[in-house]
Amino acid sequence: MEGNRIAPRRRVLKAGSIVFGGSAIDCTVRNLSETGAALEVVTPLFIPDLFTLIVLTEQSKRPCHIVWRKGRRIGVAFN
Repeated sequence: MEGNRIAPRRRVLKAGSIVFGGSAIDCTVRNLSETGAALEVVTPLFIPDLFTLIVLTEQSKRPCHIVWRKGRRIGVAFN
């Protein structure tokens, strides 16, 4: 999958929030690049295809969309 990426991702372990429609779901950001991220969640149920990812330690708030789902992991691309 690394060959399909536009920008290299770096491994991280940061707390994040998936924010949509007035709700927020905690997540762990497992890797991050300028164009996307891999997130780990307790359950991927009820997470919409479009949401805002907030990573407080990075002071970032990025709109994104899901490009893949696998178990408890979600791959997103930033809009």
